[in-house]
Amino acid sequence: MSGNRIRALMLDWAGTTIDFGSRAPAEVFAEVFRRRGVDVTTAEARGPMGMAKRDHISAVIRLPRVSEMWSKVFGHAPTEQDIDSLYAEFLPLQKSVLAQHSEMIPGVVDVVNRLKRNGIRITSSTGYTRELMQVVTAAAAKQGYTPEVVLCAEDARAGRPTPWMIFRAAEVVDVYPLREMVVIDDTLVGIQAGINAGAWTIGVIETGNSMGLSQAELEALQPSERAMRRAAIEKTFLAAGADFVVDSVAHIEPILAEIDRRLAQR
Repeated sequence: MSGNRIRALMLDWAGTTIDFGSRAPAEVFAEVFRRRGVDVTTAEARGPMGMAKRDHISAVIRLPRVSEMWSKVFGHAPTEQDIDSLYAEFLPLQKSVLAQHSEMIPGVVDVVNRLKRNGIRITSSTGYTRELMQVVTAAAAKQGYTPEVVLCAEDARAGRPTPWMIFRAAEVVDVYPLREMVVIDDTLVGIQAGINAGAWTIGVIETGNSMGLSQAELEALQPSERAMRRAAIEKTFLAAGADFVVDSVAHIEPILAEIDRRLAQR
C-alpha cells in the first residue's frame, strides 16, 4: 500500500496488539465480583469490554441478573458507592496481573514498523488508567512496540463509545479529515467510537475479546468450530457498522491498501 492517503491508525491494546484473547481484564473483572460473592459469567464480564474500567464495572453490575444477585447478597440494589469500591479493588488486582498478559500478538510489531516506515502515524487508546498502562507500555516497548500516542481513560472526558480519544489523537498527530484515520479495535464499543468519529473501522476477530481464547486454545479448536465462531463474530462486527474485519492486526495491510484505493477514488 502507498500510505499516502491513510495518515494514521488508532489501535486498541488488549486483544488487538497485546494479550492474545484479551485475557487480563476479563479475568480480573470476574474475580472482583467473585470476591463479593457474586459470580458473573465470562460473557457478562466481557460484554462491555473497551469501556473505561469504572464504566465497565458499572455496566456489569447493572445487568439485571447481576443486579438481582447483588441485591440478594447485600440486601440492596447496587449503588455508586458499590461501584467505586469494586473499582478501587480492581485497580491493584489488574496491575498485579498485567505483566503476565503483556505479550505482543504475533506479527503486530513487524506490521506496525512497516507502516511507520511508510509514513503512517501510530496512535493508541485504552480503557486502562495511565498507572496501569505504565506496566503495559514498558512491556510493549521491550518487544519493539512504541505508539506515538497513548491515550488512557483519564485523558478524555468520556471513554468509548464516545469519539473524544480519537479526536484527541488526531489533533496530536495533526490528521484531518478523520476519513484519513483508521480505528482498529477488538471491541464493539471501540468500533462504535470509530464510527462516531467518522473514521474507517476494522474489527479484530480471532485475537480479541469476542473470541476470548489464548493462541493455544484458538489453535486447538476444530476447524469447523473455529470457522463457526469466527463467522458469528464477523457478523456482529459488520452489523455494528465496522467497515472491515480482520483475524489479527498482523493481517491488516491488504485492508489498508483497499481503504487507500477507495480514498484515491474520492
